[in-house]
Parts: sequence; C-alpha cells; structure tokens
Amino acid sequence: MSTQYPWDTFFKEKSIQVFQAGKNIYDIGEGLRARPNSGSRFDEGRIWLQEYIAKVDYKVIDPVPDYKPDIVGDIHELPLNDNSVDGIFCLAVLEHVHNPFKAMDEMYRVLRPGGRLLIYVPFLYYYHAHQGYYKDYWRYTHDGLEELAKPFARFEMQSVRGRFETLVRLSPLGRLKIWINFARVVDRIFPKPSSRQVSGYYLYLEK
Repeated sequence: MSTQYPWDTFFKEKSIQVFQAGKNIYDIGEGLRARPNSGSRFDEGRIWLQEYIAKVDYKVIDPVPDYKPDIVGDIHELPLNDNSVDGIFCLAVLEHVHNPFKAMDEMYRVLRPGGRLLIYVPFLYYYHAHQGYYKDYWRYTHDGLEELAKPFARFEMQSVRGRFETLVRLSPLGRLKIWINFARVVDRIFPKPSSRQVSGYYLYLEK
C-alpha cells in the first residue's frame, strides 16, 4: 500500500494501533476488506493487514448474513457486553446508519477504557446506497465529527484527498485515471491544508 499521501499513512498507523489495543477486535461492516475468503469485497492493497488479523480474535459484525459475518448484529444495538472490546473498525459505515449518535454511543459502550476505534466517513462524495441492504443518509463535516467524538478521552482526525481531486472525483472526469492523477498534482502544487472541502475523514478515538 502506498503511503505517499497523509491519509494513507494515517490509516496504516492507526489501523496498527487498533490491532495493538488487545485481542478482541471487531470490524463493523468489514470495511477493512482484508480477507480474500470472506463474503465481502477484498482489497489487495490491504493484504498487509492479514499479519495483524492473525494475531488477534478478529470478528466481523454485519446487520445481515449475506456476506457471512462472524456476528449478525445492528450497530445501533451491538450484541456485545459493556467494556468488553479492545478495538473497533467502523469504515464507510456511519453514512448508512439512520442514527449515528446512537451508533457512536454503542461503540463507546462496548469499548473498554483505553479501547481504540478507527472510523472513516465521507464528506463530499456521491450517493451510494445499496438497494435492499443499506441506504445512504449522511455526510460528515469536520465540525460534525468533533461533536460525535465528544464522549471519548482523545481523538485525531485526518482529511482524505485535496480540494481538486475531490472536485474531479465528483465530476464525470473522475472516471478517468489521467484526470485523477492531474488533480493530485494540482493539489500538491497548490496545497491548502486548512481546506475542509475534502472527500472524507478518518477519525481515530480512544475511550
């Protein structure tokens, strides 16, 4: 996996920290996409995660059995005990839940003190519901994520993609790799770290 972009580096570093939190690691929605034999989509760029998965008790939670999760359960009412979980991944899930505050409360409830959570959510991103499986309810700003993070002891946030690449990906030009690469070059030449016109955010939290 390339780490030349700050969001890639952040994802890798924080994923490792979640796996190092303890033995009980849960992946809500299997956003890691790191297991080739699972029912979910496999991302070859994340095969490096298998080294860490092999060292823990890693379980996938999903609200339906279609993709063969280890546990069928709703993020709004997680079938887990209070303070029982060392780490949670919740990647590209919270835009699809009808009550993100309840979902965050549940993840906070099941995490042990010191437990770790890595989230990814979109901001400027296209509509992507899956008929019969999940809807697409929300987009998250920097301010909104700070609000969701309030119950936790600490958090870190990392934006994903620059202004120009985000704009290109929202347009028909985003279907062509040449334009994506061009937009990345422009973002490097004219960086604006303070810009919050981004594709999405990673949010790392500790209870």
